Amino acid sequence: MNKSIPLFSLHVIITLTIPFFVFSLRTGLPRLSDPCNRPPADLRSLQTDQTTVLINGYSEHRIPLLHSIAATYAAASSVAAVIILWSNPSTPPQILSDLSQNLSLSAASATPITILRQPSSSLNLRFHPHTSITTRSVLICDDDIEPDTNSINFAFNIWKSNPDRLIGFFVRSHNYDLTHKSWIYTMETQKYSIMLTKFMILNFHYLHQYTCNKEYSKLKLIVDEKNNCEDILMNFVIAEQVKKGPILVRAKKVRDWGDARNEGEGMKEREVGLSSRKGEHRKRRGECIGEFHRLLEKMPLKYSYGKVMDAIGEQGLCEKGGKLVYCDKQIFK
Repeated sequence: MNKSIPLFSLHVIITLTIPFFVFSLRTGLPRLSDPCNRPPADLRSLQTDQTTVLINGYSEHRIPLLHSIAATYAAASSVAAVIILWSNPSTPPQILSDLSQNLSLSAASATPITILRQPSSSLNLRFHPHTSITTRSVLICDDDIEPDTNSINFAFNIWKSNPDRLIGFFVRSHNYDLTHKSWIYTMETQKYSIMLTKFMILNFHYLHQYTCNKEYSKLKLIVDEKNNCEDILMNFVIAEQVKKGPILVRAKKVRDWGDARNEGEGMKEREVGLSSRKGEHRKRRGECIGEFHRLLEKMPLKYSYGKVMDAIGEQGLCEKGGKLVYCDKQIFK
């Protein structure tokens, strides 16, 4: 436990029969220790065979969904721990205490789940290098993204082969508008340069770089001003170091509850997250790219192409049953 957490913090630890499950709740408004006043963690001492999941939570309305998502991550064999970063300072402690009780009662995994109340709603805190993180890999995700465990494990395996890169399921791109002479945020069909915090896996080292490198101080002020773009800034940080773009991984099954194209029950999860998504969302993110470029006086973002697949199948087409299908597909009559 971080010694900077006040003494009035509440801890709930519940021990069940096998499988063993630990749930911890830290309430109150903690003061995070300044990671920039201590040496960065020695990466050689960090666990490499699993990852730590950091779920950003804000909306009390999403708590039932957050419960389900946290349990899914905890069930993945590649996950060592799940930390829910609660970023809404106005949430009554009792609500988080109830969440802790519900999680403990429904626990079906040996993986510990912790709720850590953030001292503010700043999106920059999503990348705070907490001393409680014991893995070299960190999985950053939103509270409305629910992947299946196979996809989580596959993405982590890709990261293990590319530990300096940014890995994930959701991408966008930057581009330059020659007409308006400005940078824009967009989606391309053939290339990408920005991995979203809906689901991204990265090296713990980059959390320290984001938080402590003075080169990014003014850029983080823009993140706070716009309440947006922390993911774009992290892409800047990593691309500047490795001179390469992110890696897009194909997920077998991942439900995006916050997508505006949802109908029915999915509609309830829209427009309740931390980043504002109404109307001018894409424009604001383009402005972030432009401001980051202006302040850094360089454009480090790099394009990537293609997607990593979890299975290799036949790409040739054959006629079967009067239709052109992949040759290895079985047609049942």
